[in-house]
Amino acid sequence: MAKMTFIYGAMNSGKSLELLSAANNYDERQIPYLSMKSAVDTKGGPLITSRIGIERPVDIIAPTDINVRHRVLEEIELRKLGSIGALLVDEAQFLPREQVFQLFELVKEDDIAVLATGLRTDFEGKPFEGSTAFMTLGDDLKEKTTVCRCGRKARMNARLINGLYVFTGEQVAIDGDAVAYEGLCAEDWLLERAKSLAT
Repeated sequence: MAKMTFIYGAMNSGKSLELLSAANNYDERQIPYLSMKSAVDTKGGPLITSRIGIERPVDIIAPTDINVRHRVLEEIELRKLGSIGALLVDEAQFLPREQVFQLFELVKEDDIAVLATGLRTDFEGKPFEGSTAFMTLGDDLKEKTTVCRCGRKARMNARLINGLYVFTGEQVAIDGDAVAYEGLCAEDWLLERAKSLAT
């Protein structure tokens, strides 16, 4: 029976790299699969990209108002694939809960495995809707870890604009050369938050 797996972690923990590795495994075994990401994620265009420079084209760019289960089944039929080994979903935090539920139906009713990766929380420490839904509905939850600048485990995400930490603003800010993100441990995240909010 197919499973829905959610791999989550802070920025730069290798989530997309794990997805690309899964794609490579399917390619080597000649098992068809599809890949998808939300249209909200404009970074990298129609590609799944990793910070170490590996990338692959995405099969489905999903606007937030479509039924992703129907779109996946349509793509399988259009490509005459018969069946697929899995649907690989990058930046899954950007999916609305309804679309995550549609992927849950894809797993349970159509027996298609879903492997999704994403951030658990945003730069303010608030949960993403898509991630919360995956953590609620997912069969397997796996945390990818990385280290903070101090060497401790990074579990929080910080936003920098023009090199300065910011802790207010829209939940999603991807475009623009001035916007960057960094994984921090809880202690350093709290320190930078206190300094930012004090100014």
